[in-house]
Amino acid sequence: MTVSTDAIYGICTDAVYERGENYHAEGRIREIHRFDDAVTAIVRGSRHYDVRVDLVADGFDPRCSCPYDGPGACKHVVAVLLRCVEDLPPDEADRIDPVLEAADPEALRAFLREAIATDAGLRDRFLARSDEEGTRSVDGIRAEIDRRFEETNPDYDVVFEPVDLDEFLELAETHRSHGRHLAAATVYRGLTESLDDHMELVDGSYDHFTRAFTAALDGYVDCVAAAATDDAVDTAVSFLEDRATSGTPFLAERFERAAAELRDHTE
Repeated sequence: MTVSTDAIYGICTDAVYERGENYHAEGRIREIHRFDDAVTAIVRGSRHYDVRVDLVADGFDPRCSCPYDGPGACKHVVAVLLRCVEDLPPDEADRIDPVLEAADPEALRAFLREAIATDAGLRDRFLARSDEEGTRSVDGIRAEIDRRFEETNPDYDVVFEPVDLDEFLELAETHRSHGRHLAAATVYRGLTESLDDHMELVDGSYDHFTRAFTAALDGYVDCVAAAATDDAVDTAVSFLEDRATSGTPFLAERFERAAAELRDHTE
């Protein structure tokens, strides 16, 4: 997709476009980087927000850590895209690729091993891409997501800001694309449980969390059904029925429908 003002107009409202123009003109983009077709940036608003856009994807596939829940892209995304129209960042892949080509394989192996030794998320993504099962349990996934909720809203008992959960959805989708449905289901279930635990605390960005919950619950049901084992289905139905009675009340019907869908699948 060509980055142009017309293309940017097409993914946001007129009011948001104007605010994005103002943010761009005010120099609120603190950092901006491009690697291949992906542009990442930090934009200063009421706090610093992380933005990512794909320059060739339909609609630029924008992501932002801000709480905007309106139609189309937010002003931070618009500001970043306008910056790309005016001054496209240099492609940092042009520097990395020659270094990778010239690098000693053992040195690369040592570097990667050191990196994944201390980063559980990176380790899981590496294993998922390498046709391996995941390394974390449902409880481990939940603990990581719970920590992100605490770090995002450390001073409040309610959740005002969105929490970036794309990493977990992408990890599950990677497992799923390789046919590892139970590994994907583990990630989806951890995400579903944590969101269910926090949903009554949400007092902002409700649409953001609802979309993530829907994606996680639907993904969980689909992956358990695809695994096609009686034990997996029985465990999942039990989990869903328990959440329907013990979890967030306004999500109970969602869990009941999911349990019914799985029961129908086995009949």
